[in-house]
Amino acid sequence: MRTNHVKRKLAAGDVALGTMVFEFDSTGIGRIINQAGAEFVVYDMEHSGWSIQTIRALMATTRAVDLVPLVRVPATQYHLMSRPLDVGAMGLMIPMVESVEQARLIAQSVKYPPVGRRGSAFGFAHDDYAPGDVMEKMASANDEVLILAQIETAAGVDHVEEIAGVDGIDVLWIGHFDLSVSLGVPAQFDHPLFTAAVDRVIAAAKTANKTAGIMTGNVQTGRDQIALGFRMLAYSGDVMIYGDGLKQGIDALRQPRKL
Repeated sequence: MRTNHVKRKLAAGDVALGTMVFEFDSTGIGRIINQAGAEFVVYDMEHSGWSIQTIRALMATTRAVDLVPLVRVPATQYHLMSRPLDVGAMGLMIPMVESVEQARLIAQSVKYPPVGRRGSAFGFAHDDYAPGDVMEKMASANDEVLILAQIETAAGVDHVEEIAGVDGIDVLWIGHFDLSVSLGVPAQFDHPLFTAAVDRVIAAAKTANKTAGIMTGNVQTGRDQIALGFRMLAYSGDVMIYGDGLKQGIDALRQPRKL
């Protein structure tokens, strides 16, 4: 199985940088992201409406370069997690993780026996259609898959220490908008309730020797988040990056020329 260099980097205590993709399911998007220097990309199935066929094509084209492709699934259901892995995802982001039982179900669903109960099929996209020893492939896949549990509700924060303690959960990823809504302070990211929740998630990750992750909207915020203890950051997303860049250019062209 392919080496997940993002998982190795995080395990070494380093910072990994990537981005998210919600709309641009082109055959070139993974290669463009790779050329920009990102280490991972999260393709979203929760809010995009993408089917498994779209994800299959994105995995095939992204795996052509040295970029770790991850998929955010819509919910904690076995078939929603197993299929992206089988078509080539090297890790998953799971939304709305709220209990230790849910975290254990996720870990069992994405790991092969004897660790978990992921269904077995080999010589397909996830192992590059290659022959080889099945036991070695299962052990390697269990080692390389990267699992991001999203802490984005008040219930998730209440149980974050137990979630962090589950073997197989690698990253506690704050879903900042959903978390602020759940806490009753929508988009108020400097509210004491929100900042206290963030601090608790970071502390839980550190105590359990796991990684805290988050999406960042700009460079300064990202630097501040790294200083707080986040070590996995998605720099914005395709829609926002394109929209911001286009607006900047259009606005500049509308300014009077300086003589």
